[in-house]
Amino acid sequence: MAILILDDDPDVALAARLLLQRRFGPVRLLQQPEDLAPALDSGDVELLLLDMNFLPGRTDGAQGLELLQRALAHSPELPVIVMTAYAEVNLAVAALKAGAFDFVTKPWDNAKLCATVAAALARRAPQGGAGQPSTLLGEAPAMRELRALIQSVAPTEANVLVLGEMGSGKELVAREIHAWSKRAGETFLAVDLGALSETTLESELFGHKRGSFTDARQERPGRFQAAAGGTLFLDEVANLPLAGQAKLLTVLERREVTPLGADRALPVDVRIVSATNLDEAALFDPQRFRPDLLYRLNTIVLRVPPLRERREDIPLLARHYLAAYAQQYGKPLRDCSAAAWQALQANDWPGNVRALRHACERAVILGQGAQLEAADFGLSAATKPAPAAAATSSAGPSLSLHEREREALDEALRQAEGNISQAARLLGLSRAALYRRMEKHGL
Repeated sequence: MAILILDDDPDVALAARLLLQRRFGPVRLLQQPEDLAPALDSGDVELLLLDMNFLPGRTDGAQGLELLQRALAHSPELPVIVMTAYAEVNLAVAALKAGAFDFVTKPWDNAKLCATVAAALARRAPQGGAGQPSTLLGEAPAMRELRALIQSVAPTEANVLVLGEMGSGKELVAREIHAWSKRAGETFLAVDLGALSETTLESELFGHKRGSFTDARQERPGRFQAAAGGTLFLDEVANLPLAGQAKLLTVLERREVTPLGADRALPVDVRIVSATNLDEAALFDPQRFRPDLLYRLNTIVLRVPPLRERREDIPLLARHYLAAYAQQYGKPLRDCSAAAWQALQANDWPGNVRALRHACERAVILGQGAQLEAADFGLSAATKPAPAAAATSSAGPSLSLHEREREALDEALRQAEGNISQAARLLGLSRAALYRRMEKHGL
């Protein structure tokens, strides 16, 4: 099975392939629209990334929409992610309504593109109806309770706030709520509020009219309008500045948005699921988050347990990811040694399930023996990592740049309480660069 990218710009297509093939396996490139049908006939396409314009000078996306409809008519279960320029979000909205799974804007954020592809692949199998399997793996009591709560809450229209540490699976919870809801047949749209600047926040969320500001060359709907009838997932909601929180509160109270430059409000019908990795003490600090907005968002609160609090699920999750990556990379499926299982379950996994997944990918790629060892996962065979203060020897502290970089990442994430944007600022990095370094170190 392979990811298929149809884009007439070879540089864009190559950049996407280099990014995605390392994480998701084989990626095939097409440049001509007429090659799409034969590629789909092969039966080995598991995801399509589709550009929306192929003719020089055309930006209406008509050809892309036609190709989308053909692809879905050929393979109704095929997830399609459309790729548009920033000014073409209204076109992306049309694609979502025509059946696209999601959209990414070019130039894309690497972490966002990978997350969108991962979500699309995870949703390829039928999910979210009575008797359908859950994407939330785990048999620990806390996970069973969480799944039961989701199935109780999802059919309602209540706003839901998902709390959990970085990498614990908050977006999966949000998607599960949508899949079990009455809105399951409509759009699920995720918005990373931590990635929006104060200057673009209002336009991104509520849209704008042509000429409403210098670069507003055409009308553009916001994310609230794009998710109409479906579910809007506001990720990292606690990263909103107080001024942005006030604007969001107004929209939630009135159930209507006023695009920038518009003279009248437009009604919106969306269900709000939000998430944050802030602990509740920080969330209830009025200097960081408006209490009136919090009460609007937290009608129902769901807490995703960190992996260290459900260690009994680590073997199940590890076997799931090891099998998936072995198939993806064409590697033999190998079991772990007793020492490796001990190390996996002893690790505190500050990056939670995301870190475990990356560690399993690393082990599948690098492991050479008949069994996978702790070192293949980037772990020590010791049952517990040595405390930082004890990680010195008679030769003095380690001068390894790799270790120093990891320590700096750990400290920045600790000081920022897991807030990616804040940690990136502390380190002087972009969010994308921080994500790359976290992936490198299995955080």
